[in-house]
Amino acid sequence: MKTLNLEEAAQFLKLHPEEVRRRVKAGIIPGAKLGKRWAFIDDDLAAYMRLLYPTPRQALQVGHREKTLCHSLNVEKHGGLASPHQAASVLDALLQQKTESRRKNSTTN
Repeated sequence: MKTLNLEEAAQFLKLHPEEVRRRVKAGIIPGAKLGKRWAFIDDDLAAYMRLLYPTPRQALQVGHREKTLCHSLNVEKHGGLASPHQAASVLDALLQQKTESRRKNSTTN
């Protein structure tokens, strides 16, 4: 296990020393202040860098696989409307505001 000072850690991370100091104070980069100087463990900095690697994306798998179909015989269709016109009329009915006649104030002096 090798320890690095602030300047060495900055060189290791390819950052300016002041940026390393800011990130350590914010808790982003692992490090410790021992007295008046910062100390870093090279393995911790390597692990920090590995966390910044993009996650590997799985490539599209294009192949000649057979598609499996659902062969269930007791499937029930739930929800949905038969036509766009039905959907529009249902939506219109939902959007219509239900209004009642307002009562007039009948107070007398």
